[in-house]
Amino acid sequence: MHQPAITGHGVFTPENVITNDELVIAFNTYAERWNAAHADGIAAGEVEPLAPSSSEFILSASGIENRYVMDKDGVLDPDRMYPALPPRDDDAPGIMAEMGLDAAQKALAMAGRDGAEVDLVICAASNHERAYPAIAIEIQKLLGAGGFAFDMNVACSSATFGIQSAADMVRSGSVRRALVICPEICSGHLEWRDRDCHFIFGDVATAVLVERAEDAQGAHFVIRGTRCATEFSNNIRNNNGFLRRSHDQMEDRRDMQFMQNGRKVFKEVLPMVSTHIAGHMQDHGWQADDLKRLWLHQANKTMNDFIGRKVLGRVPDPEEQPNILQDYANTSSAGSIIAFSKHSSDLQPGDKGVICSFGAGYSVGSVLIERH
Repeated sequence: MHQPAITGHGVFTPENVITNDELVIAFNTYAERWNAAHADGIAAGEVEPLAPSSSEFILSASGIENRYVMDKDGVLDPDRMYPALPPRDDDAPGIMAEMGLDAAQKALAMAGRDGAEVDLVICAASNHERAYPAIAIEIQKLLGAGGFAFDMNVACSSATFGIQSAADMVRSGSVRRALVICPEICSGHLEWRDRDCHFIFGDVATAVLVERAEDAQGAHFVIRGTRCATEFSNNIRNNNGFLRRSHDQMEDRRDMQFMQNGRKVFKEVLPMVSTHIAGHMQDHGWQADDLKRLWLHQANKTMNDFIGRKVLGRVPDPEEQPNILQDYANTSSAGSIIAFSKHSSDLQPGDKGVICSFGAGYSVGSVLIERH
């Protein structure tokens, strides 16, 4: 048996930023036009008018201030309100593969490795560009990696489920070095015309390299334990494919995009996640005071604050539970890894932390790590 460790990590961030103010201008313009077009029905009480959004509403509801997207113009066009990402030729690299490749190369550079030394690639994401061939196999080819590759989807928990899969295979000896890559184009699944959720998501890609601790060439994080759990729920759902091709097709099918019963999610997911982390730590003999850092899924600041208080038994200091939500918005499976990647270099040997992601499924995954 071998000890798995995270030896490298990387984040690909799109160039395009959408601020809350920009998003509100686009949404309110769309809402005004829609209300004008349905004025007779609204006046007769047959149609509910669309309420305007505001930057204050968005920040209060989510803690989000900005988000990065692969296409800005399409999202902010009141006549469109979704990304304009044209299909690529079959012989051209896919957009998710390109995003994932960038993050993977950063993770490999940190670890002092190259693609040829990787023998497993997992593309773990909630939004996939296509059903097949696997995005992971395409990334494997672009990296010049060996071994094998596969895609997996556990919604927002995909990263931690992928890390468990990679760690288990490294531990058993079936692979020596694995990349877990999370390219997320959440903007293609979001209904930007819905005031209740038009601000939630952003695009990004992350990667972590998991290999034998004995092979680490520098500072690394030993994986002390992984744990995953699922329980079926329809309260977070998406019935569509990757990117919608027809604007007209979406007019009568709101349920084809991201849907969430927020109140039920808060009520049911928060205790599930808090209990999961506490039980995982207890089984490994970890106490709340042992934790230097919590890297949580970046869905909603209120949710994270609640979980942090439950796990630590007190209000976490900002550096103990870093949030990147304000800058990146919800990036699904990638959120906890962005937080880890950007807020882990200051930890000292022996410092302990938990990476945890949770979401649709319901699903929750936790990774206990220790700096070496």
